[in-house]
Amino acid sequence: MSSTRPSADPPGDDTLDLRLDDLVAFLEGGHLEAEVLDGDLLDSIASWNPSDTPAGTFRLVPVRLERDLPLLTRWMNDPAVAAFWELAGPETVTAEHLRAQIEGDGRSVPCLGVLDSTPMSYFEIYRADLDPLARHYPARPHDTGIHLLIGGITDRGRGMGSTLLRAVADLVLDHRPRCTRVVAEPDIRNTPSVSAFLSGGFRYAAEVDLPDKRAALMMRDRALRHVL
Repeated sequence: MSSTRPSADPPGDDTLDLRLDDLVAFLEGGHLEAEVLDGDLLDSIASWNPSDTPAGTFRLVPVRLERDLPLLTRWMNDPAVAAFWELAGPETVTAEHLRAQIEGDGRSVPCLGVLDSTPMSYFEIYRADLDPLARHYPARPHDTGIHLLIGGITDRGRGMGSTLLRAVADLVLDHRPRCTRVVAEPDIRNTPSVSAFLSGGFRYAAEVDLPDKRAALMMRDRALRHVL
């Protein structure tokens, strides 16, 4: 399998635009330089325009706990989802995960993916450069990350993931002009997810060891968005 995997970017391709020692200090309770924070968090997602996709009209809707918790808890207890998200259990488990983002400082926003008025997927849009992930790759300021799950079994395995990932990555790039790339880190064992990212215009950049998994680092570059 490793012989056919796309090769990672050569060392030095991505410069450490963000000084790693500053980032680590911030993540461990210190302060990051003002130009990195810069007020450019993710509090405007609710106003992002819908996207026309081959599957229908898609939009991101920030999660409201009192409205969306039962649906998201049901999705998290689907065995195919629980295997990688590890949030199976009662509503309190999902609520804790969501509340940490909703009541946080805007670095990560949980969203429903709504297709033709029907909630059918869950996304987390997050500042990858301000996330612990940035310790594991050459982060650039304003790198924006995506986590995705598709809620309904009928929406899986027929290219929907690729369609949604391309749409959401394009929404990020359209609405975050200082973001030069969208990143993701699916579990390397989750081959359907990795394939969906590749088909959705992302490129394989590296394989990285994270605290909870070995991940495929995927990137969708602004410069290549109309090529891939």
